[in-house]
Amino acid sequence: MAANRKSQRIEPSFQASGGRDDDEFHVGAGDRVAGGGGRKPRGKAQKAEKPQRGASRRRGGSGGGGGLFGLVRRLIYWCVVLGIWGAIGVGGLVLYYGARMPSATSWSIPDRPPNIKILAVSGDTIANRGLTGGEALSLENMSPYIPQAVIAIEDRRFYSHFGIDPLGLARAMLTNITTGRMVQGGSTLTQQLAKNMFLSPDRTLERKVQEVLLALWLEHKYSKDQILAMYLNRVFFGSNSYGVEAASRRYFNKSARDVNLGEAALLAGLLKAPSRLSPARDPDAAEARAQVVLGAMREEGFVTENEIKTAMSQTPARAKSYWSGAQHYAADMVMAQLPGMIGDIKEDLVIDTTIDLDLEKKADEAITAVMDKEGAKLNASQAALVSIDGTGAIRALVGGRDYAESQFDRASKAKRQPGSAFKPFVYAAALEAGRSPLSIRNDAPVRIGKWTPENYDQKYRGEVTLASALANSLNTIAAQLVMEVGPDEVIKLARRLGIESEMQSNASIALGTSEVTLVELTSAYAPFMNGGYKATPHIIRRISTADGKVLYENTYDNPPRVLAENIVAQMNGMMMRVITEGTGKNARVPGWPVAGKSGTTQSFRDALFVGYTSNLTTGVWFGNDDGKSMKKVTGGGLPAKAFSQFMIAAHAGLSPSPLFGTANGGGDLPAAGGTDPAPEGDQLFDIISRTLGTDEQPAGNGQAVAVDQTGSVPLDDGLTPPSDVGEQRQPATRRTTLLDVLLGG
Repeated sequence: MAANRKSQRIEPSFQASGGRDDDEFHVGAGDRVAGGGGRKPRGKAQKAEKPQRGASRRRGGSGGGGGLFGLVRRLIYWCVVLGIWGAIGVGGLVLYYGARMPSATSWSIPDRPPNIKILAVSGDTIANRGLTGGEALSLENMSPYIPQAVIAIEDRRFYSHFGIDPLGLARAMLTNITTGRMVQGGSTLTQQLAKNMFLSPDRTLERKVQEVLLALWLEHKYSKDQILAMYLNRVFFGSNSYGVEAASRRYFNKSARDVNLGEAALLAGLLKAPSRLSPARDPDAAEARAQVVLGAMREEGFVTENEIKTAMSQTPARAKSYWSGAQHYAADMVMAQLPGMIGDIKEDLVIDTTIDLDLEKKADEAITAVMDKEGAKLNASQAALVSIDGTGAIRALVGGRDYAESQFDRASKAKRQPGSAFKPFVYAAALEAGRSPLSIRNDAPVRIGKWTPENYDQKYRGEVTLASALANSLNTIAAQLVMEVGPDEVIKLARRLGIESEMQSNASIALGTSEVTLVELTSAYAPFMNGGYKATPHIIRRISTADGKVLYENTYDNPPRVLAENIVAQMNGMMMRVITEGTGKNARVPGWPVAGKSGTTQSFRDALFVGYTSNLTTGVWFGNDDGKSMKKVTGGGLPAKAFSQFMIAAHAGLSPSPLFGTANGGGDLPAAGGTDPAPEGDQLFDIISRTLGTDEQPAGNGQAVAVDQTGSVPLDDGLTPPSDVGEQRQPATRRTTLLDVLLGG
């Protein structure tokens, strides 16, 4: 009993012993309880305790955090927890930023900026203008290499993802981590399209979330092909080119329909860094990137090894820093006139022009050839050319030596003094006032107020006919004629024919001191070519929308008459002599009757030649933008040579025809030369002139009179030069009948 009571008293101590060693505790207790009697009960007790200790250890190992398996379990646990919270956070951000966007029901694809497609008379594209610089093409209409190249280098899983590509994003992240720098992006083409169309380029979390939402919406609303087409027609390719059509024409001067494999690879390569990789800026870098694209296309199975070798052997693109080709001067002229015709441009337009691309090319070649051969040594750095037909339609326009270097149009925007190229208007006014090509004037020193005009060679020829004076560009005779008919009458005639610039009403207008553009000067010559009708210069024939609705069509098919037929015939005969024996000999076009006039301004700053056949009227200017003098370049020099070269090419294969009123080739005018007046009364042209009532004969007192079928009347009282003009001579009496001519007396 005592022993039992003692054991009961000790038991609570065991229960409370906690951290003490079990073996040590039980040995002591057993000795006192059993009194050294037996070990057997103790042994049984030990055997009973061992499983409990082992279980205790296993429980401690499992719950105490030790071991690799436990570590993995904890990692999985916390990843799940963090993933749940991350998803909740991302969901919250998506909901927050999504709520800041307009309702999805109001989302729509923004209109692509209007494109203006400018066409030549043949229907070929001259250029595309607008913010994009090119029209939109469907995938079927563009080279198949283009979408393949873009998919290979930008989004290989484009046709398999749902707008967002987790695998592509993971691959890009891994690549960037392993390389230690940003070498790949994780955005899909759909995301890039969403960013380009709807969002700003700011790199913010809000923009990225909105980009994802918009990409999902695009994938839901449009097919993959539609998304890819929208992307290719809107993405930026550098050098102010948006869309593959604009880029193809910018870099290769061809449509995206026609680009080859190497060119398609170059275009796709630009998407990584359009401005830096532009072939206009760094052609070597652009070519190196194109090689990377070709490798990607091979990996994707789009092209074979042989195709890669062919593409790599092609000459790399060497794009100029700007569009090249003279046709862009014409395109700029169209764009300058367009707003005044239709107002604001709100949709894609098609512009039919009057430009003949074949003539445009020949004009550019003529200017370049003459400039390359003689420009540098004669200090002439720029040139311009414009050619129009009898209706005023501009067939060719070259505004400068190289459009890529300078886009300023010297043909339609630069105003220059025309020099002696203005004289035909003076002579035409004189003919209208009753003079004739055979009227006699004295080439001698002239003083008009304080002005004393001199001839180019500072020589005087005495009595000459007006035809001879024009052929040799005698300044003294032109000045006399201006004072005879009056500066205002000359201005009126010039305005009637098409000169719109301001002109000074003074005697010096005879020498072309009032500035005009080459386009208006050339168009004012056209009435001499077309029989006396105004030729309003125009380049736009028709403006239509993309679906064919006509918004504008010109009405220059019924021009007013501005010169009488007899005046035109006489002027043509006179200006033909400029070519055959005067200052325009370099402007000859073999086989074709040509008429025209040269012009040179003070100190050889500007040199012009304007001439025409029965087919085209063409004006050419040479000079320098800064007004520096050339080395004795006259209108009969470089401009006349360029005129001849262009007109010969332009008339190749055409049958020659005479100028208006000169069916016999213009040989009915007296030959110029010497100081003697032409023989009087022995030219058929003289007889025709008098029959038409336009011949001038001196009266018995020396006063100029006009002779017609009714008699003679005095001309231009008070308009003779206010000083003596050389030495006056009383001309002999003229024979006026055909019988007198035939009988020789």
